[in-house]
Amino acid sequence: MDRNGTSLRESTFHRIESALLDDIACGQLQPGERLDETKLATRFNVSRTPVREALSRLTAQGVLVSGEKRGVRVAQYSREELAQMFEAMQEIESICARLANQRLTLLARAEIEAAQEDCKAAAKANDRLAYIRANEALHLSIYRATENRYIFDLASDFRRKTGPFRAKKLETQADLNASVQNHEDLLAKIFSDDSQVAVDGMRKHMTESFMRVLAANN
Repeated sequence: MDRNGTSLRESTFHRIESALLDDIACGQLQPGERLDETKLATRFNVSRTPVREALSRLTAQGVLVSGEKRGVRVAQYSREELAQMFEAMQEIESICARLANQRLTLLARAEIEAAQEDCKAAAKANDRLAYIRANEALHLSIYRATENRYIFDLASDFRRKTGPFRAKKLETQADLNASVQNHEDLLAKIFSDDSQVAVDGMRKHMTESFMRVLAANN
């Protein structure tokens, strides 16, 4: 296949992969839910080949898992596994907060603030899906502010895997408004002159987030 053909094929399965990741992060695909290749091929107006490639990549990332029979499902975790994942997330996100604080540029701060404004707008409109997407963008912008792509990849990987579980804690407008205020408190600490304040703020944020996730995923 020539370069143009290869590029088109890769673009197609990357588009499918990105869309499915968004669905999982937003909770539109639930933990344990089976993905049907035929239905996905119809949805994206493609053959089953790029769908299989996208599903294979997501399975390799641990976002999807192979079922007992043919097909794949959204990864499902026990409370103990979620606790361990959030313990790891708390450590990684605390590092992100410290490095973002120490290395913050005007451009990075502007990106973080823009994402928070999107969160505010979505909460005001009571648009749950828009809020969840804006929330993901906010955290990714903090990861980028570390200027360390390895840490960015680690933090992003945990967010992908825990997406559908975290989405369940954002059901009502009150939940969205509370999350916006939590972000305000967190960002004030990340933008402070003390990196330890940023670390402590992120640890508190992640602890509260985990407790809400557990309550929402009983």
